[in-house]
Amino acid sequence: MQPEKKSASLKEQLALITPLADDLRVKKDERLKQFADIKTQIDKITSEIAGYSNIVNAVSSLNLEDHDLSMRNLSEYQSHLRALQKEKSERIQKVVDCVNEVHSLCGVLGLDFDKTVNDVHPSLHETSLGQSTNISTSALECLDQAIFRLKTERKVRYQKLKDVSGLLFELWALMDTTREEKSKLSRITSILRLSETDVTEPGALSLEVIHQVSTEVERLNKLKAIRMKELVMKRRAELEDICNKNHIDPDPSTSADKSSAMIDSGLVDPCELLANIEAQINKAKDEALSRKDIMDRIEWWLYACEEENWLEDYNQDYRRYSGGRGAHINLKRAEQARIKVTKIPVVVNTLINKTLAWEDEKQKLFLYDGVRLVSILEDYKIVRQQKEETKKRARDQKKLQDMLLSEKGTVYGSKPSPRRSSSFKKANGYHANGNGSVTPSPRRNSIPCATPDLLTPRSNSMRQNGYFKEMRRLSTAPLNFVAMAKEDTVSFSSISGSEPESPPQC
Repeated sequence: MQPEKKSASLKEQLALITPLADDLRVKKDERLKQFADIKTQIDKITSEIAGYSNIVNAVSSLNLEDHDLSMRNLSEYQSHLRALQKEKSERIQKVVDCVNEVHSLCGVLGLDFDKTVNDVHPSLHETSLGQSTNISTSALECLDQAIFRLKTERKVRYQKLKDVSGLLFELWALMDTTREEKSKLSRITSILRLSETDVTEPGALSLEVIHQVSTEVERLNKLKAIRMKELVMKRRAELEDICNKNHIDPDPSTSADKSSAMIDSGLVDPCELLANIEAQINKAKDEALSRKDIMDRIEWWLYACEEENWLEDYNQDYRRYSGGRGAHINLKRAEQARIKVTKIPVVVNTLINKTLAWEDEKQKLFLYDGVRLVSILEDYKIVRQQKEETKKRARDQKKLQDMLLSEKGTVYGSKPSPRRSSSFKKANGYHANGNGSVTPSPRRNSIPCATPDLLTPRSNSMRQNGYFKEMRRLSTAPLNFVAMAKEDTVSFSSISGSEPESPPQC
């Protein structure tokens, strides 16, 4: 107000003040409206941040009388509003980022995004009319927890897929899987080339993918078990073959029946069982190598025993000196067999000494088909000694019988019977048979033979007791003078000896 106008009347002063008051009143209303708008926005943002659903009416809460409507206070309110708006913007951006991250993780894990977000807050996925996005601290905490759970699940699934894929790759290499079969799961290889945080392909770590790989691993494991079982059986057969050739008892703990039962029951890993059998094979090979020298001598001894048995049967065959095909081969074999038989005692004693030395070195018994070899050889020596004594007694008894027969022939053969001399002996060297015909008799004097003292008991016996039978046979069959010569000379040739055949060096 101008100072000179103070002297004006009240009406004049009122007329001057009224417009000013009206103007101030309008400014106050405008200022009050500004405060109300700012207060409303502040309350709304504060409610959104706090998570309240009801917004307080800012106008009714203002105290018009006591409230400071100055520009300074208005600026403070505006500054506070801008800070809240900035915080709201940051929260909204954070919510958007969290929701996008949840969406990406759900895609990688193959989870339902809508259900996952709705479990946090429905407003995060879809906002209806009148409903704003929840930017409260609790909503952000729930989002952070959801992201943490999803990341943990991603880490677990990635590790599980890595472990299962590792088994798959090992089975592929072990089973020589073709490239066509591998191509069905080539996606797994591309996923595992990335780190866990870099996997963003939708469904890369879904349960379906892990189940698919696990199913393939299970199928290959079953196929591996079948093949491993076949391999275990094959290696066990090789072990038994090595043990059988060397007359070693194989380890019964990995027998075919037990191995098959253990594999089928799952009590043992086929790889461990195979490794155990491999170790047993190496052990059997080492033992077979250490037993080789003794085993070679055992084979020679067994072969000599077979030849001894054959020689006994051969000596009992009265047709062994016949002129048939192969007779000379049997005669040569008999001579060689006699040489082998004479060397058997030396070989047996050498075997016993070498076996005892082997047992001292290895600190265990030398078993042959489960029986100690030294016991077998000692028993054989006893049986052979008894057999030799039995043969000696038989020879002595036979020799005594031959002496008695010779004495009896000397007593009763000095006066030949006239009937015998007239009916059988002729001047021309022929003998008459019963029907009056004649057949040539063997000319014993013309055949070079050994003296009667060198003849075997069997040959003397045949000449004494089988004389008349021989005469009847000669009356119907032609004579074989070559066979007779061989029969008479065999004893002499056996005694005179032949080139010896040596056993293995003792």
